[in-house]
Amino acid sequence: MGKQPSTKKHMSFVLMIIFLVCSVSLFFAGKGPSLKFEKDAIDFGKVKQGKVLTHVFKFKNEGDATLSIKRVRTSCGCTAVVLKNKEVPPGKTGEIKVTFNTRGYSQKVSKYIYVDSNDPGQPSKKLTVSAQIEVPPQPRIALDRYSQDLGLFLAEEEIRTKTKIKNIGELELEVSCSHKDAAFYSGGKKVSFPLKIRAGKETEVEVRIPPRKRKGMMREYILMKSNDPRRPTLSYYISGYVISKEQLKALFAKYKDILD
Repeated sequence: MGKQPSTKKHMSFVLMIIFLVCSVSLFFAGKGPSLKFEKDAIDFGKVKQGKVLTHVFKFKNEGDATLSIKRVRTSCGCTAVVLKNKEVPPGKTGEIKVTFNTRGYSQKVSKYIYVDSNDPGQPSKKLTVSAQIEVPPQPRIALDRYSQDLGLFLAEEEIRTKTKIKNIGELELEVSCSHKDAAFYSGGKKVSFPLKIRAGKETEVEVRIPPRKRKGMMREYILMKSNDPRRPTLSYYISGYVISKEQLKALFAKYKDILD
């Protein structure tokens, strides 16, 4: 029973220490710059593909020292950022203007902006710009393969390769293929460009390139241009190694025991 006053004194002392610590923490909590945005995210909702979206993120320095914006980074090159002022005194405001080009995007898209500052509480702040991008009906090109390695072939041989051009869009696809020497065939007949492919259909195109006299590594590419707004230009690559008949005979003689 005689120990109770001592225990009460001890508890009172502990509570007083806690009070002092909290008071000191609150006193120093406001020291330094403090970056505070009105909003750290903006959702534009449904927008048409190709629209350029713009938003101004407003912020205030709620601290008691000058706020310095060290760097503003974006998650991709399609998002442009303009910082109005890098140094913001206590109690003053600033703006960060963000522009997002929706061309080439579809469905739900989110882009991020990272603001680095001298705010000790949050040295890096993330902002978000999002939108539901609606895509109108359009043609869309796709290939069953975008390159082919022919391996070894003779210098006297005509180079031949095939690829299927697909229309995975909703409107008719128009495609033109070009190469300085190549001829293009489909179903055994020479193709007259532009090649027209209905939605959901595909056409196999054969590429024929005259023999390459130059020996060694070969790399050719077929340029394809279409009315696909997302991929108006793409390339089909052909590679291989050109050898002469004499080189082929030498290889055969060297490895004939293995081939038997």
